[in-house]
Amino acid sequence: MSKPSRSQIQGGEQSPQRRSLSPSLKERGVGGESLVLGAGSVVQGPVSHRLEWLDALRGFTMILVVMNHVYGHGFQGDVKASVPMALCQLFRMPLFFFVSGFLAYKSRYVWNWVGTRVMLLKKLRVQLVPTVVFMTAYIALMHKPPFWAALGRAWTSETKAGYWFTIVLLEMFVIYYLFEWLAARLSSKRGRAVAPPTVPEGASVELQQKNITSVPPLGGEREAVTLQRANIFPFFLLWLLALAAYATAYMPSWFHYPKEPWMVQTSFIRVVRYFHLFLFGNLLHRCWHQAQRLLDSRWLYPLLIMVALVCSVEFLKWHHLRLQWANLPHTLAIYSLVLIVFGFFRHYAAWFTKERRVGRWLQYIGVRTLDVYLIHFFFFPHLPALGPWFKAQGNNFVLETTTALFVSLLVIAFTLLTSNILRVSPFLKKWLFGRSTPSAAKPGDVM
Repeated sequence: MSKPSRSQIQGGEQSPQRRSLSPSLKERGVGGESLVLGAGSVVQGPVSHRLEWLDALRGFTMILVVMNHVYGHGFQGDVKASVPMALCQLFRMPLFFFVSGFLAYKSRYVWNWVGTRVMLLKKLRVQLVPTVVFMTAYIALMHKPPFWAALGRAWTSETKAGYWFTIVLLEMFVIYYLFEWLAARLSSKRGRAVAPPTVPEGASVELQQKNITSVPPLGGEREAVTLQRANIFPFFLLWLLALAAYATAYMPSWFHYPKEPWMVQTSFIRVVRYFHLFLFGNLLHRCWHQAQRLLDSRWLYPLLIMVALVCSVEFLKWHHLRLQWANLPHTLAIYSLVLIVFGFFRHYAAWFTKERRVGRWLQYIGVRTLDVYLIHFFFFPHLPALGPWFKAQGNNFVLETTTALFVSLLVIAFTLLTSNILRVSPFLKKWLFGRSTPSAAKPGDVM
């Protein structure tokens, strides 16, 4: 079948291959938000398909986040003095940013200025509006008056009353999208653009209107692999730059910028601390064929476990390395733990399908992570005696983990109930959680 000419594309005429694109996308489960917290985990590669274990992984990570908050704020416990909480704190947020970067890669998205602007505006709406609404409500209901003073302190603080994550993730997406646009522009100028004629700009806009922001490869597997490898080098350099910036943030005797007021007030210092993990996940997706072979190798997992064990104990207990060198085992522990958990969920993917009860529960939380993150602050228990009691009893790994997990699941249950109540309204569903109500089914549609 001959490919459509440029004049046909610009005139709106579509070939039979192009007209049959949307049904194939629906069959593969591609649609909706695929980058934001609470979105479906769709991998854009040689075959676009939903990775259920990735949704389950996000649900698991969200549970760890709530556990840590319940233990620190609800139990008034010392997170650093608790072995299970300190261990979870090593990789829970890094894993979130890693998965966000993994999902941010769109192998067939046309990164012209129009498409980039669409993505930026979409992120501003989905990430910023809900954060402003729920943060304001949280300050009004949970903080002591005066309200405006408390709200001002929250917005100028690094943690944003706990709502820093969506702000920092938005800043990361802005940097990433602009870099994607710049890399595509430079590549096009040098005659190395990789977008094939089967992915016209007009079709991309049409798909965006349907909440489908990428097109699966229509060519053979070789073409898909070529597209995945395209422009890896610029993002590898960006990752190295982000890693170097992260290292400087832990060198206070040499670099003083982390304490600059604008770095704290915008929470950009946390972008410096976590952006390298976002890019690491993105690079892993760009090299997914090679990454899967590496993850399946016999030697990688034992090596990761050994590195994670030694570096975690060094960072949390031994403290042999001092000053700037102390961040080295910290970083190695983060990367090894992130890959261990990621590899575990991928290896046991059959456990986390919707056919399994645990898989269904974790996936449900995984596709509602934005909801859980925004609302769970309202349901913290007030049990200030538990934290000091756990600390006084010494090592209680199982008891601390079980107690924090049980209370966290209760908090998540109330959070999801509140989310479902708010989602009854299409307006609130769109503006508070970034999800549009699907249009009514037409006759003949497969439900």
